[in-house]
Amino acid sequence: MQDCYMPTGNEFVSLPTLNQTTASIESFTVLHMGYKGMLAFWGGESEPLIRPFVQAEEGDLLCDLEWQREGNWIPRFESVKEGVRTEGIFLAPIGQKAFAIRLTVTNHSGRERKISCGVRGAWGDVTHSVNEDKTVTGQRKVYRSGWNEGPVFDLSIGMPVMAFAPMAALPVKWEFEQNEEIRYKGTHVCLLKSGESAVLDIFWGVGFEEVAAATAAKELLRQSFDAVYKETLCWLTKRQKTVGIQSVDSLLNRNLFFNFFYATGMTMDTEEVVMVTSRSPRYYVSAAYWDRDSLLWSFPSILKADPEYAKELLNYVFTRQIRQIGIHSRYIDGTVLEPGFELDELCAPLMALSRYVNATGDVSVLQESHIERGVKKILSILKTKRSEILHLYETFLQPTDDIRVYPYSTYNNVLTWRCLRDLEKLYRNIWSTETLKWLEEEVSCLFDAIRTHCRKEYQGKMIFAWSVDEDGNWDVYDEPPGSLELLPYLGFCGKEDPVWQNTIEILRSPDYQYSFAGKPFSDIGCPHAPHPWILSVANGLVSGRKEASLDFLRRASMDNGIACESVDEMTGECTTGAAFATCAGFLAYCLMEGLNEGGVDHDSV
Repeated sequence: MQDCYMPTGNEFVSLPTLNQTTASIESFTVLHMGYKGMLAFWGGESEPLIRPFVQAEEGDLLCDLEWQREGNWIPRFESVKEGVRTEGIFLAPIGQKAFAIRLTVTNHSGRERKISCGVRGAWGDVTHSVNEDKTVTGQRKVYRSGWNEGPVFDLSIGMPVMAFAPMAALPVKWEFEQNEEIRYKGTHVCLLKSGESAVLDIFWGVGFEEVAAATAAKELLRQSFDAVYKETLCWLTKRQKTVGIQSVDSLLNRNLFFNFFYATGMTMDTEEVVMVTSRSPRYYVSAAYWDRDSLLWSFPSILKADPEYAKELLNYVFTRQIRQIGIHSRYIDGTVLEPGFELDELCAPLMALSRYVNATGDVSVLQESHIERGVKKILSILKTKRSEILHLYETFLQPTDDIRVYPYSTYNNVLTWRCLRDLEKLYRNIWSTETLKWLEEEVSCLFDAIRTHCRKEYQGKMIFAWSVDEDGNWDVYDEPPGSLELLPYLGFCGKEDPVWQNTIEILRSPDYQYSFAGKPFSDIGCPHAPHPWILSVANGLVSGRKEASLDFLRRASMDNGIACESVDEMTGECTTGAAFATCAGFLAYCLMEGLNEGGVDHDSV
């Protein structure tokens, strides 16, 4: 049975492994620009990192936890045993380098009870994540500090790296020991008459060193749990979306906020906004940047929820990330991680810019120097990828990041056509007549080239090939990260187009190896992960398969209700790519688009 987690977090701190069975925080993570990725602080072999406890004379009182999310993001559990009811809330307040745990213990037993409650745990390791997790070989220390009147947990490598520290709103006795595993326990003891309650708030600050960590916790203590909880819930409420179906709204907003807080974040050391694949170490390529994942999947739902924040993300892309635009993957500082040119990644910033202007009406962004300079850089690179024979644009890697079979992908060229078309409209009254004329002609020529070279006869019917070359070779294939199913969504053809319909019929037929047709959970996969992809389910929401996709989503557990890369075709449980934050963003976006607006990506202004 798969472990179930209730991830939560804010801009600075992620709690990716909040265990639903034990209410334990197994790890927390932070982004670090200087280290080009993510640091994860882990528990030990004997104990998780942070484990709440409630005890009476007869033993532990936390069991059979029942969970829900407040504001579709804040985890809350209830437990009842021996007449004692415990409620726990895990809160990562907006804008704070900290998180908090509230335990509310109420005695319903009919007699006075002596209750011990608090947190215990062990600090075992720190890992550095950029695709792979590597243990940080530094000094881990715990010591008592006057800054928080309790322990400070400190990581250094000859100089400070990061520290975390708790503070409690009620008297807590802190005990700790420095061994290979640093173990600790914080206990509050109270006598509760029947009907009485105790509320214990423990705030955990995170910072560069002792003072920053302790005072981050003290800031929450001063503001109070109730105040920061109310502020965070208000923030979430303002950004929640609805499609008018309660069960779908819950799925939508859970994935919307997971994308918001796990596909973007603020670095602890430089306090810069960044975009990443996932801030969870459970995702197999976490804490790195992909143009496609961030801008085609994550960005659209953030734009719908928070346009001002979306503009900050655009600024990050057109500054930090623009130097190596279109290259497979990069570190969060913009330097190359994995080489290899990908056409869809080159186009992704153009698509995001078009969506931003269309959604906000903010045309001034087009002439901001870093934006306009970035757009022109993309066009200059694009011109070097054009075939003089086919008038199509090549890619080296496919949307799965796997090596191409043939260089000219139909989906990638449709995406390029769409972006060039949008650019011509966006810059119509800004750029020179010569440049606009080139764009207009290129849009027309590329459209004709796709229809001439990318449509092929297969089994007696015309279809869109997956990719072609200059020698007449082509293949029947599809990849959910850049699917032929999206051609009407991108405006290239209508859903009634017979060539497109023939294509989808073949891709979803039992004869196609990766269709999973006839299985309990049927949707398109590919060799990269040979199971049904959640991205394909999302594609269906905006491509005429709304009811089938909704049925799939209602039944599939995925990663405890959060998007993953693929699911088992028999059970609907996660098989690959748990905690896939950018996919969660695209799923949320497609739920909004498919259920509210009919699944057509609207023209830009």
